[in-house]
Amino acid sequence: MANGFGNLPICMAKTHLSLSHDPKLKNRPTGFKIPIRDIRASVGAGFLYPLCGAMQTMPGLPTRPCFYDVDIDFNTGNVVGLF
Repeated sequence: MANGFGNLPICMAKTHLSLSHDPKLKNRPTGFKIPIRDIRASVGAGFLYPLCGAMQTMPGLPTRPCFYDVDIDFNTGNVVGLF
């Protein structure tokens, strides 16, 4: 709220095995609490996303991804532009 993100919607990802955070809780469990270890803001996209457990995220791509600069030098056979 202090940073001005208090009105952003929340985007949740979950396991397809359960409605809860625990895949062992089958069907439609009730009375559970979801442990959230962090909340991150995707300000450009306009939403917040909580992280639960060991969930990992992938970095977003820049406007011009670096894979455009990867190529093969056909004279030497070396890949260029990776590092």
